[in-house]
Amino acid sequence: MAPPPNRRTGYSRRAQYSTFFSYSAGVAGALLGLVLLIVSFVQPSLFTGLRAAAADVAAPAGRATATTRAAGKDIFSTVAGYFKAGSEHARLERELAEAKVRLVQAQATEVENRRLKLLLGIAAQDPGPVAVTRLTSSTAASTRRFATLAAGQDKGVANGMPVRSPMGLVGRVLEVGATSARVLLITDTESLVPVRRAKDGVPAFAQGVGDGTIRIKLISLGLNPLKTGDVFVTSGSGGLYRPGMAMAVVTQVTHDGAIARVLANPSDTDYVIVEPPFAPPPPPATEPVPDTK
Repeated sequence: MAPPPNRRTGYSRRAQYSTFFSYSAGVAGALLGLVLLIVSFVQPSLFTGLRAAAADVAAPAGRATATTRAAGKDIFSTVAGYFKAGSEHARLERELAEAKVRLVQAQATEVENRRLKLLLGIAAQDPGPVAVTRLTSSTAASTRRFATLAAGQDKGVANGMPVRSPMGLVGRVLEVGATSARVLLITDTESLVPVRRAKDGVPAFAQGVGDGTIRIKLISLGLNPLKTGDVFVTSGSGGLYRPGMAMAVVTQVTHDGAIARVLANPSDTDYVIVEPPFAPPPPPATEPVPDTK
């Protein structure tokens, strides 16, 4: 005969003992938890040692987790750095190029200061820029080299004002409109700028060739002292361009000068600075010689 489906535990002594011990364990656990709760409120420091021991046991696992997390961050940082490396490299190259130009300008300024200190009563003044604007376009391939500024009479731009970038001299304003201006680049064949070698002040003239380079013509003919890599800056002679603006670096030496590459390439220039024409300081006043007759 099959056993009934609702068989009670009373028919099995083993089932009765299992039920009894289950209830007993539950009651004992509840009582132990109540005792521990009361002790934690009455004397919290009693479990300090246990907590410290538990923390020591869990410490290796925590260190492993932290190491894994740091390794994961390093992996993500490496991957992100790989994608950013190209742009960062280009940015660092631009900053290095600008730093080299500023160094050359500082050397040229030092030479100019030594020269001015020999003349009493002369003080060079920097009136500040007229406008900072965008170079909207420039001639890429032509015998004539021009550029266009996004500023004109509305910003105070006038004919003859020098135009430069952080890399050096770009040219001078040739025509001015209401909101734009045309610039004659230093690489144009009609551009002639008085320059000098930055390291020692050797005087020369820089004339555009029309192919994106300029020709350095020495004033003093004879033994050519120029070398590849020499940097030329504006001399300030005759006014218009203030002295010390970086301009070009020599790439090829000729019998009467050199061929140089301009530092401020208009195709790589976004913003330029328009400056007022440089006015050389007047010569120091000399006292009249008394007439002894």
